[in-house]
Amino acid sequence: MASSTDCPDRAPRAVSGAARRPSAGPARLRTGVWPRAVVLIVLAVLAALTGCEAGSGTGARDDPAATGTTARERPSATAPAPGAAGTAQGRPATETPTVIPGLGPRTRAWIPGDARQVVVVTGRDRNASHSQAVLYRHTGAGWQAGPAWPARNALRGWTDDHWAGDLRSPIGVYSLSDAGGLLPDPGTRLPYDRSDGFAVSGTGFEGEPLEGSFDYVVAIDYNREPGASPLDLTRPLGADRGGGIWLHVDHGGPTQGCVSLSEQHMRDLLLALDPAQHPVVVMGDAASLRE
Repeated sequence: MASSTDCPDRAPRAVSGAARRPSAGPARLRTGVWPRAVVLIVLAVLAALTGCEAGSGTGARDDPAATGTTARERPSATAPAPGAAGTAQGRPATETPTVIPGLGPRTRAWIPGDARQVVVVTGRDRNASHSQAVLYRHTGAGWQAGPAWPARNALRGWTDDHWAGDLRSPIGVYSLSDAGGLLPDPGTRLPYDRSDGFAVSGTGFEGEPLEGSFDYVVAIDYNREPGASPLDLTRPLGADRGGGIWLHVDHGGPTQGCVSLSEQHMRDLLLALDPAQHPVVVMGDAASLRE
C-alpha cells in the first residue's frame, strides 16, 4: 500500500621540371616555304589566344585526360574539408557517442550488456533533491539521447547505502520491469497494474498536495521482486533496507526516496520503455555517477 507521505518506501553512469629534348640547331626555311610558314604561325597564335579566352578559369587543367587525374580522384567543390565546421575529424557532428556521457567506468560496468534503454537520473549534488532525467537508446552505433526532463529525488539527496527512513534515494543501476497507476494504461509495453491502491492523499514536505502522484508509476527494481505489481510488498533484502522506490508523477516537492517527473513525461516514458530492450535506470548524484 502507498504511504500517506510519498512513495510506499518507508525510507523516505613529380619529377620536377620539364624533360629536355636534344637541340637540333636552327631550322632553315626552304625557298617558297616562308610565306606559308608565316601564315601558319599567325593562325596558330590566333587559335591559342582564342582558346585561352574561351577557356578562362578552366582550361586543360580541369580535363582528366590532360592531368592524368580521374573524376573520382578530383576533390568535390562542395565537399567539406576534414575538421571543418559541423564535423569532427571528418565525421558528422551528430554522431552518437559510444558511451553514455557523464558515466564513469564503475557506473558503466554496472549496466547490463543487453540493456538498450537507459534512463539516467543525475542529481545536482549528493544532498540535493533536484535532478535531471534523460532516456538513452542504443542505435547499434552508439547511445542516442532523448530530451532532458526536470526531476526530483529524495529530500536529503542520495546514498549508496539506503536504509528505511534515511530520506535519501539509492544510488545504482536497477532494472525497470513493471508499471502501474491510478489511471488506465496509456499503452505501455511494460506489464501495467491499474489499481485504486495507487490513490494517495495528504501533503508533502513543502506542504504540496500528493494527490495524483501515483497516477503513473514505474517500479525501480530496488529491493523488490521483478514481475510483480509495484504495490507488491516483498522485500528480498528485508524491510529495514526500504523499498517501493518508484518513478512517479511529480507533486511539486522532494520525495522520500523515489524519482518524480511531470505527468506528461511519465506518460512519455511509459510509452517509450520496451521490455525487449531490457530497460534500466542509472541514478545518483553527478559526482557518484562519474566514478
